[in-house]
Amino acid sequence: MTRIKKTDKKRALSLIENAQKDLAYTLSLEVHENSSNTIVRNIYECFRMLGEALLIAEGIILEDHIIPLNALMNVRVNTKRPLKTLDNLRRTRNNINYYGYHASAAEARDIIDFAQMCFNPLSKEVKKIIENQNL
Repeated sequence: MTRIKKTDKKRALSLIENAQKDLAYTLSLEVHENSSNTIVRNIYECFRMLGEALLIAEGIILEDHIIPLNALMNVRVNTKRPLKTLDNLRRTRNNINYYGYHASAAEARDIIDFAQMCFNPLSKEVKKIIENQNL
């Protein structure tokens, strides 16, 4: 379900800032079999928050996660790995949360690699888009 609401640039920028802080903390965690699910979920949430920030800045409030991730995948930014990987991250996170899947340490390391290559350029571009909007 999608609702249109007043644009909220301040909240959108706050989401970006919190996503950056959360990612920095998550990347500081030691990777092992017991931490892998937490790392995957946290990284997913950081990217979701970036997508939500884009939409909130436009006044769009959503109740699912697919549209914010799709909004991120449509941002024109150069990254070292394809942003389409976000959909795989979403599926892995859903499998963890809803189907009892346990991510391996190797999967967590791959997702960390993706985050390290894509999150900063993407968050900078999202912030730039939001700051340049005439709200």
